Amino acid sequence: MKPLYVLLISFILLVAFNKYTEADKDHLFAGNISMSIMLLFTAMGHFKFKTSMAAMIPLFIPKKVEVVIFTGILEIFFAIGLGIENTRYYTGICLIIFLIAILPANIYAAKHQINYEDLHKPGPGLKYLWCRVPFQFFLITWVWYFSVRLY
Repeated sequence: MKPLYVLLISFILLVAFNKYTEADKDHLFAGNISMSIMLLFTAMGHFKFKTSMAAMIPLFIPKKVEVVIFTGILEIFFAIGLGIENTRYYTGICLIIFLIAILPANIYAAKHQINYEDLHKPGPGLKYLWCRVPFQFFLITWVWYFSVRLY
């Protein structure tokens, strides 16, 4: 749950910093930038653990490593898009669709005990879904609240 910690710690730090500037009373900037930081953090994993993450993709999908790299690049674009006010709404919509689309890969990985960091070690299995599925919906809600709902 490293991405959750990155998201929440960066949000808390940005909100604390904004107390002194009063520039972001509704915390929209903090919410979007902290999501961007988390997306950049997770995008790094797409390049560092690309082979292990490719194993998370169901068998019927071809070119798994390329898909992992592509989704890492998408996460970088989402991070940039959330930081730009003019693109935030559409980026948020696309990010919500992306978060829904990748959930089956997480379910597949849990079902087959795939460890996305090390293929030679078993993953946590189905118990992982008890935190991953709610986390995915938390991320969707976060993006909706900070990026989409006001437009």
